[in-house]
Amino acid sequence: MMIADLHIHSKYSLATSRDCDAPHLDLWARYKGIHLVGTGDFTHPQWRKELQIMLTPAEEGLWQLKNEYRLPGEVALTAAPVDPLLPADPRFVLSAEISTIYKRNGKTRKVHHVILVPSMEDAESLSHKLEAIGNLHSDGRPILGIDSHDLLEILLDTCPQAVYIPAHIWTPHFSLFGAFSGFETLEECYGDLASYVHAVETGLSSDPAMNRRVSLLDRLTLVSNSDAHSPAKLGREANLLRIAPSYPALAHAIQTGEGMAGTLEFFPEEGKYHLDGHRACGLRQEPEETLRTGGRCPVCGKKVTVGVLHRIEEMADRPAGFVLPAGKPFESLIPLPEVIAASTGSSAVSKKTQERYFAMLRDLGPEFTILRDLPTETIEASAGHAIGEGIRRLRAGKVDCLAGYDGEYGTISLFAPGELEVIRGQVSMLGINSIGKRKPREDSAAWRGEKGKADEKASPIVLDRNPSMNTPLNPQQAQAVMSTVPTLAVIAGPGTGKTKTLVERLAHLLEEERIPPSSITAVTFTNQAAEEMRLRLETRLGGKARLRGLTIGTFHSICLQLLDPKPILDPSEALRLMERILTEHGSALAPATCLGMISTVKNGQSIRSAGLSQVLYNAYQAELVQRNIRDLDDLLLDALTLDPHENKRFTHLLVDEFQDINPVQHRLIRHWSEHGQSLFVIGDPDQSIYGFRGANAKCFEELKTTLPRLETITLRHNYRSTPAILQGALALIRHNPGEVRMLEPHRKDVAPIRLMTAEKPFDAAIWVAKDINRMVGGMDMVAASWAERQRQEIRSFSDIAVLCRTRHQLALMESCLRHESIPCVIYGRDDFLTDPAVAGTIGFFRFLLEPRDTVSLETCLQRVWRVPSVLIQRAVSWAMEQSNLKVEAARQALSSFDGLLPWLDLVDIFLPRVEKEKPRKLLQQWVDIRGKNPAMEQLLHASVFHEDMSSFLSTLLLGEDVDLRRLSGSRTPREAVKLMTIHGSKGLEFPVVFLSADAFPLAGDAPDASKTEEERRLFFVGMTRAKDELIVTASQEDLLFVAEIKSHAQRGRIPGRKQPERAEQLSLI
Repeated sequence: MMIADLHIHSKYSLATSRDCDAPHLDLWARYKGIHLVGTGDFTHPQWRKELQIMLTPAEEGLWQLKNEYRLPGEVALTAAPVDPLLPADPRFVLSAEISTIYKRNGKTRKVHHVILVPSMEDAESLSHKLEAIGNLHSDGRPILGIDSHDLLEILLDTCPQAVYIPAHIWTPHFSLFGAFSGFETLEECYGDLASYVHAVETGLSSDPAMNRRVSLLDRLTLVSNSDAHSPAKLGREANLLRIAPSYPALAHAIQTGEGMAGTLEFFPEEGKYHLDGHRACGLRQEPEETLRTGGRCPVCGKKVTVGVLHRIEEMADRPAGFVLPAGKPFESLIPLPEVIAASTGSSAVSKKTQERYFAMLRDLGPEFTILRDLPTETIEASAGHAIGEGIRRLRAGKVDCLAGYDGEYGTISLFAPGELEVIRGQVSMLGINSIGKRKPREDSAAWRGEKGKADEKASPIVLDRNPSMNTPLNPQQAQAVMSTVPTLAVIAGPGTGKTKTLVERLAHLLEEERIPPSSITAVTFTNQAAEEMRLRLETRLGGKARLRGLTIGTFHSICLQLLDPKPILDPSEALRLMERILTEHGSALAPATCLGMISTVKNGQSIRSAGLSQVLYNAYQAELVQRNIRDLDDLLLDALTLDPHENKRFTHLLVDEFQDINPVQHRLIRHWSEHGQSLFVIGDPDQSIYGFRGANAKCFEELKTTLPRLETITLRHNYRSTPAILQGALALIRHNPGEVRMLEPHRKDVAPIRLMTAEKPFDAAIWVAKDINRMVGGMDMVAASWAERQRQEIRSFSDIAVLCRTRHQLALMESCLRHESIPCVIYGRDDFLTDPAVAGTIGFFRFLLEPRDTVSLETCLQRVWRVPSVLIQRAVSWAMEQSNLKVEAARQALSSFDGLLPWLDLVDIFLPRVEKEKPRKLLQQWVDIRGKNPAMEQLLHASVFHEDMSSFLSTLLLGEDVDLRRLSGSRTPREAVKLMTIHGSKGLEFPVVFLSADAFPLAGDAPDASKTEEERRLFFVGMTRAKDELIVTASQEDLLFVAEIKSHAQRGRIPGRKQPERAEQLSLI
């Protein structure tokens, strides 16, 4: 009969022995008497490379170690019968374990999966697909942010012959049915693919008898494996198979049960999650006791770790002792070194025990033969009476168990205290307890009967939610919402319910004042804020119909609605246009510098004070007029020329984030509200962070000057952050001039601010990645257990944001998160948008959607196809004469020019589809045709967040940092850590924030008090994004802003680590 251990790990997995290589696994399989071993970790590229070198094909789908790599190890030929069908040497099958972390049905899920494949080509193909989702290089057991359903779907598509097995299904932290992150049914986890799950791995803390109490497992094959992290642990659990050695026979046995003869098991009590408990307090308890105490440790009050027995009791629909007629038999064993130790009174890892162990292998044969097959008389003759007696008791099940709990392995005793001395013929000074069979685990009717009542008492930790979204308005909010004054300013500090107040103000106007929606306009700072406001109003008022005619949007989007349609000049196209103008005029100015000067002039500064030549300004504007196109500044300036009398939408005007408007936007507000009935502005001077765009923290004071009848209301009740976070943030911002700031917290503390200093930014970035992994439950089960004991709440990736001052810092942070296989989304306007291939691609699709946009046509022809300027002008001249774009007309006019044929071919392909298909699909075909570089990959990763090409291109053109986002990888995770600059985080909130204090205050040409104040406001914004936990990292504690908050923080030091050599670091990134 074949013994197979299919779930193990290589030396490339974390927390494994360096001996977990092919030669040592082969050696220990011979020591144990195991015929088939999983390779483990085939997703790791270096391990696959080693396997290809050291293994050679054997039977179909199986491998064996090459003779030149075989290690010497003496094992006696067994006297037990040998199956002639079994190979003389161990065989390997390609296997791997994959950890997935994702959110489903509002709960973070962490599930492990064992996968077997029949060929190295299949291993390569599957690994290639998974590498697009997460990092496979840093851990032999990779952690991927992908749903279990989607992983199974990928496996079925890539390798239909693969065997898929949910791993250790009852483990509390990382499993299909685990107490902390598992599901209630297969269907809940796998949906329409549940029928493709044919087997489950029961894990060390349960045995088949326990599993058969759960009827939903009846159709599944129960398998057992060691999950070994060192070669000596092979065979702790294993499978018994009556099959010929081949992958097809193995797969058939696992998926149908035919040929599966049973399993070799741990005593489940020896598993480290069998009972409930709290290891930090030494508490081990039965499920009924856990229910009685409400799931809390009676020593410290923290949550206990719910064990496997408890979880099976919850899901069981059969009594203890139930026997499934079709169930496979199983044997409960303990490893031979533990038998020797128990029988001799020594340690299992002692030198004496190891010597006896290898002596028995030399004399008697492999370990499983000794434990299962040889007569005890034969064993006694070789190893002595005590060891023989120990094996006799093991086979008879005469053991005492002290069950494992909360990550602590249980212990199995074969002899009572003092009994060994009696066996040795010595006089015992102690009474001998009778040794009976292991007590059956009785199903406690009382425990099951009280389950519902105990559940009611339990008090699982649930994080506070922002009450401002669900509770009535506080007095100040209500005053702002119901005010009848014509001009009102609301000073709304962070977390004081600004969005709620705005939404309720709009609802009040619509419901109570009966104002028509077409007479109301709400201006937001970002597209995301506009969408959130619209969705909240729809919920508040009962559907979209009540909002028909209401205007909600950014300044730019509203101006686009007001003005006659013209193409908008993309910033990358503006750079190209300005480069040509500067060349024609012989100017040495950089294009970006000159465009900045022009923007400054359009925002109110004189040409002379801006340092700009009138000739260059006029040339630029002439190009815009000639091409009938606007830049972003002209979009606002042209709207100022319209008569607001002609548009009733500004009768009631509401403006969000008032502190960040620039001078032209301020003029627009005055212009639009000049003949209106009410103006409502809301914001916070302490969050004014766009001075470089012309915003002014004194905007509320200046508004009071221009509108003397302005009334002001201040919101001070903070519903977002904990008192600890607010104390630190207020300690910072009070260093800026102005009145004493006050924010009244409405939440309880969760954790103090943590201030962690590191010698280098690289050390800090690595530490942040590791700490995020700890927060979501740890890298592995040991780490997860530790994290669970230390934390009140296990986080999901989507709970966490990492905020930095600069995009350079974000790039380092992204590389470290990817190295730790942490899914992340990067927000903001990345450098990839200036790449020529990206700019040309954007220009191509922009022209298809807006044929009058001849600048985009020029850009794509020049950047993508390098068409000569003469032909570009020919194409532009033709396009300017067309009212719309038709492929036939374009070919008729331009196909005689060979240089334009590649462009015409792609117009033919994409024009019929550009308004129908998702941008991701269009761009994927584009790169399949044109090829891709890293920048094009990032454009692809940004497109997944948009349903149509028009909205995608509009976001790239007009969106703020928070509107622009891309995946860090090619697959969309269900949840991800958010990486953004602090500017991009404005208006958002996150349960956990990692905030980098380095680069504050940003170095300038010379010290400037006003710039330092703005930098302090920016850091204040970063701190107040945090709801529950704020972790500040810094290179030193004497940084200006760190020094201002450190007395309000719990301080720690990040240990230094050797930074990789440059080649290694580039590989990491």
